[in-house]
Amino acid sequence: MKLEQRCEAIELVLADVDGVLTGGQIVFNNQGIETKQFHIRDGLGIKLWQRAGYKFGLISGRSSHIVKIRAAELGIEILRQTAEDKLPVAQEILKQLGLEPRQVCYIGDDLPDLPVVRGMGLGVAVADACAEVRQAAHLVTELRGGEGAVRETIEVILKAQRRWNDLIQKYTT
Repeated sequence: MKLEQRCEAIELVLADVDGVLTGGQIVFNNQGIETKQFHIRDGLGIKLWQRAGYKFGLISGRSSHIVKIRAAELGIEILRQTAEDKLPVAQEILKQLGLEPRQVCYIGDDLPDLPVVRGMGLGVAVADACAEVRQAAHLVTELRGGEGAVRETIEVILKAQRRWNDLIQKYTT
């Protein structure tokens, strides 16, 4: 199946956090508090996706307060942290939303993401993902994790659905 055909059915984007929404570094300050950097264009991409009427969710193997804050800031209601085995977590989300795997895009970067990348209608690997995830993915982004790869993925999907131009019209006119 061609990439454009896969994109047409997508209604939900799920993504890993560390290495996808961030560059993958875990940084602690002198007080032992974890900090993360998020790319601003990923945030706008998620907002545009939501404006199109779709849902976005995060599945992370770790737990981080800052991820909870960023998710709230972006209006992301689907947030699952400490997910050691991500595929059953993703399947439970699909069940709750009444979606089929073909309607879901998953963006990952490392081995824990591999079963979900393989199991969804559109599996995406960020540019700096491990070799196994890149090989399994239907799409490998040009951008690295934490550097706009989520936004790039959302643009690809919305352009394939012929919705991108309408969504960005307020910025371009």
